[in-house]
Order: sequence, then C-alpha cells, then structure tokens
Amino acid sequence: MRVLVTGASGLLGGAVAAEIARRGHEVTTFQRRPSGVAGVADLLGSVTEPGDVARAVAGQDAIVHLAAKVSLAGDPADFTLVNVGGTYALLQAAKAAGVGRFVFVSSPSVAHTGDSIIGDDATPADPAHARGDYARTKAEAELLALAADDERMPVVAVRPHLVWGPGDTQLVARIVDRARSGRLPLLGHGAALIDTIYLDNAATGIAAALDRAPEVHGKAYVLTNGEPRPVAELIGGICRAAGVAPPEWRVPAGVARTAGAAVEAVWRVAPGEDEPPMTRFLAEQLSTAHWFDQRRTRAELEWQPEVSLDEGLRRLAEWYSSAPGGSRD
Repeated sequence: MRVLVTGASGLLGGAVAAEIARRGHEVTTFQRRPSGVAGVADLLGSVTEPGDVARAVAGQDAIVHLAAKVSLAGDPADFTLVNVGGTYALLQAAKAAGVGRFVFVSSPSVAHTGDSIIGDDATPADPAHARGDYARTKAEAELLALAADDERMPVVAVRPHLVWGPGDTQLVARIVDRARSGRLPLLGHGAALIDTIYLDNAATGIAAALDRAPEVHGKAYVLTNGEPRPVAELIGGICRAAGVAPPEWRVPAGVARTAGAAVEAVWRVAPGEDEPPMTRFLAEQLSTAHWFDQRRTRAELEWQPEVSLDEGLRRLAEWYSSAPGGSRD
C-alpha cells in the first residue's frame, strides 16, 4: 500500500513509519520538519493547513495519523486547532481522496477520569471528563475518527499507553533529568501498578492495526506490554538504566494533586519555558493504578509485544552507555 504517516518527526511516529516501510509498504511522512526516517519520502506541511493536507493525502491508500500537540500545558485553542481541527481536516480530505483505511493514534487518557484503572479494556472516549486539554482534544478527535468509519474507509483507533525507549524525551528524559537534580519524588506509597509499552512494541501494534483495519474497524484498542509494574519499580528501573539514583523521598498523593492544580492555574497565567513540574493529571498518573486487559487487543489485532520490559530496560541502559548525548553519570 501507499501509506501516509503523519507526525513522523516524533519518536513514535518515526518508529511507526520505519516499521510500516519495513513491511514493504510505500511510506510518505507528513509533518512540519524532516522525519529522519530512512527509506521514506518526507512531505513537509501542517495538518492545520487545508492545502497541505489535500496535497498529502492525494494518491494514498491508507493513513496513520499521529501528528498532535502533546503537552501538559498550553493554550487550549492550540490543542483544539491541531488535535481536533487537524484530525477533522485529514478525515475529510481522506474521504474525498478515496483513502481505503485510516488508523488514528490516540491515548488511554481519552477515557481516564482520575480514578484507578484495573484491568479495563478500551472504554469509550469521554471528552467531558478527560483530564487536561491534551486528553480532552484527543478524546474529541478519536470520536470524530470513529464516527467517520465505514466500509469504504475502515477506521481504527489505537491507544498506546506510556510509550518509552531510547531517545524518548517525553517520559524517560524527564524522569532522568528530575531524578538527577533531586526534583523527582515518589507520590504516595509508589506501589500503584502501571502499564507501559516499549517503543518497538507500540510501532508493531500500530502497524498491526493498519493491517487488520478492514476486519476490526470502528473499534478502539489500548496497546501495552501487558506487564504492569509498581510505579516505584518502573521509575527506579529507568533511573538505574541511566546511571542515576532512583528517588527516595515521597510526597503524599493528595498533596501532589493539590499542588498540581495550583501549578496549572499559575501556568495558564504565566507559562514557563518548559513543561510544568507537576499537574493534577500527572499526579493522578503517578499515584493511581492504570493497567489494561490486553486479551481483546492481542486476539483481534493478531499482535504480540516482542520486547519485554526487562529487555527494554537493558536496551535503554545500553543506549545511555553508548549513544551520543546519552552518557551515564
């Protein structure tokens, strides 16, 4: 197939584009800067520009949509413009161009309301109760995508949960940087079980959704390694892979949530140059259980993760030891 992958300049988007190309498809990437992925054709543009979108989807057989504004804070209008408006524009253009299948890469946060998730499957996206502008707009976009599903253009939504791996700046680098500077506490007891997914597994899972779209369309799937670990153990493993001492000091979960809400209020008035140090959503993610039943995902997508968490941590340690800019302390 001729496959358009949006957002391939990001870590996950680049891995997805490479995996789909490895499977023998002709891949074009579409984003604002070069993807750096070998063996694909880059097309530069924005999902918020109708002309760019029309040019990108022309002649494509399938689309895998990852481009999004991903942040813990920011102008709500920016999240709506990119995550909702961009998805809507891409869906409309895809329908007009006769694209044959569409995979929307979503997030489990679209259905997270702040409570623990213990063995759930993919529950419906819920914009009204989603925590934060990113989750809210991704939920709205997922609903738009699944509403566009039909026999002519099968649509599948996939929700990879806490993707990490070598080169990750969203999760791994922030954990390591804050642990190194002594600014990373454990929230509560640190025993809440959390699911994650290693980068390579997320890429193969999304590629599997593309392959299986005609059979499983109209559905949403959560993708994880299926190996929930206590949050303290997971954070400790990432820190040790980077050669950094794991955090030992603790903050009560309720205090962290209150502080996160206060920080969000300050950031809306006077945003900092980096991500806020704490938000209510982040405090909830680090102090409540969230792990998922993977049986339906694996059976219907005909997919299994190939890299275990322990092997992923070994690869992460190897990267920190040898990669440029990844040296251990």
